[in-house]
Amino acid sequence: MAARLIHRCTRHLCTSFLTVPAPATATVLTTCRWSTAELYRSPAPLAGVRTSSHRHTPDWPPAAEHSYTCQPERMKVDELIESALSTEELLQISSDHKVTGNQAAALLNRTCRQVVEQKLETQDVLGDSRFQKLLNIVDSQISAVWNGNLVSLLRSLIVMKLAANNRVLRSVENEIHWRLRRLSLKNLTSLADYYTSYAQTDGQKVLLSDVIKNVELRWTEIADAKTVAILMTKLGHLSGALMDRLEDKGLELAESFTPDDTRKVALALAMQNRRSIPLLRALSYHFMQKHGDLKTGVLIDMAFAYGKLNFQQTQVFQRLAAELLPRVPELTPIDVMRCTKSFAYLKWLNLPLFEALAQYVLEHCDQMTGVQLCNIIMAFARLNYQPTIGDAFYAKIHEKLSSALMEMNPFLLVDLVWSLCILQQVNPFYLSQVLDRHFFQRLTEGTQTQKGVNYKLKLIHVNTTAQLECSDYSGPYLPTDCLDSWTSVTKKPSPLGSGVREALQTVLGGQAKCRCGVETVYGWVIGKLAFVAREFPNYTSRSRDLLGRFAMARRHLQAAGFLIVDVPYYDWLELKSEWQKVAYLKDKMSKAIAEEMAQ
Repeated sequence: MAARLIHRCTRHLCTSFLTVPAPATATVLTTCRWSTAELYRSPAPLAGVRTSSHRHTPDWPPAAEHSYTCQPERMKVDELIESALSTEELLQISSDHKVTGNQAAALLNRTCRQVVEQKLETQDVLGDSRFQKLLNIVDSQISAVWNGNLVSLLRSLIVMKLAANNRVLRSVENEIHWRLRRLSLKNLTSLADYYTSYAQTDGQKVLLSDVIKNVELRWTEIADAKTVAILMTKLGHLSGALMDRLEDKGLELAESFTPDDTRKVALALAMQNRRSIPLLRALSYHFMQKHGDLKTGVLIDMAFAYGKLNFQQTQVFQRLAAELLPRVPELTPIDVMRCTKSFAYLKWLNLPLFEALAQYVLEHCDQMTGVQLCNIIMAFARLNYQPTIGDAFYAKIHEKLSSALMEMNPFLLVDLVWSLCILQQVNPFYLSQVLDRHFFQRLTEGTQTQKGVNYKLKLIHVNTTAQLECSDYSGPYLPTDCLDSWTSVTKKPSPLGSGVREALQTVLGGQAKCRCGVETVYGWVIGKLAFVAREFPNYTSRSRDLLGRFAMARRHLQAAGFLIVDVPYYDWLELKSEWQKVAYLKDKMSKAIAEEMAQ
């Protein structure tokens, strides 16, 4: 009986629609998307209703004679929107046809896309009366706009540079705010992709905050790598809790990451200094399993991210270097600088790649800026790398930089001269620039931060180079009071250094017979017989070659008359007992003294 009653009510309801006067019928049915027959024959079951086995046949004529639907008109407008090729055609549609709020939103989205693709003036389009008409239609029918079109419309209005207090823009933002819980995760991701960098007003920041909260609550719905990459890049830095969840999802979906997704995730981790070892290992493993061609940008960004996070992965570095080597001639100057700096941060010296980079700099030096050249010199100095084309290379560098020193940032200038000291390519002109009293007083005045301490130490190293390695340099030098005050910085010894001190005291028969941690005016802490503990970070990756600054320290100490006894970490860690350490130091001292006497 209940089923028969439902059928009768449905029939009378549809009949009442069909008997309305013509104007009213058009008004009512423009919002209807089904014919009466479709409505009656709807297959959806009614929950809780016990249906009869007898089929009831309505007693009105076939639906084809009386059915009315707005679908043809709607489809016609949609086809026009999709087929339009210019902004003029798109805007004319609103003049020739009646459009709904959802269609107006679609028109605005297509129009804004055309403006961007054709690089048109946004003000010309905004001033068009037809464009304003579409905005008014959307504003008046905002609740009828579909979710996808609504999210895209907000992006379009932002691209068109509407003011933050524009009525239509605020209306769209408010509607999205009301619908946040009904938006799909795809819509939320799209919203986060562009709205993060736009939110400026208090209301916009509240909307962005609620977007983040919704994504945090629905993070389990994430099912693809692209979404993880976008959310990490756009929202990760705004919410630590969300970033933790995204790292878990990234670990789960790492196998499906494309190289571009891997690049985005690695960059997001690098920008936030999040050294997530499990995720980085998973990304590295699956990155190595993909054997297709990699874009140059992906290679350079991966090297940068791994360098920024100081994450060592030999196989990845080898592949990056091998893929980049044949592409070096095609790189831009900025890419060459980034590539060189990234591998220097990684302490990874691939000789064929660096030879190619040095050759590129020699051939394109005139096209490179002073900052780019300085960064390349600093990278070479970090690795203590000397190009085989050294004479021609440095001649070109000096020619380019000599005219730019006066306008260079003071801190960058100190870095450059210090790096040239490491590479033994500094000349009196550079030394006189940074050792000038007015220059270093301006640089160090009031600097008590760690940065100031580091630059004072670099100036001492430059001064030492001028005294010990540049016989043709006649001054100026750093004053003695600066050397005394700048070198009085206490530094806690490392475990390796402490172990060497204890073993030395045993060898010499007591603490009174040796002095440890002696400060010198050269900026290096040693003793007269200089035992230098060589820690793991002192060496380039996977080798026993010292990094640039430690090679310079060895030269300076030898030039100052000290006898150097290196105690590298890879030898010391193998010594387990006290007597082994004592015997090792005795042997090292004997060899160093014998070599000195032989010379």
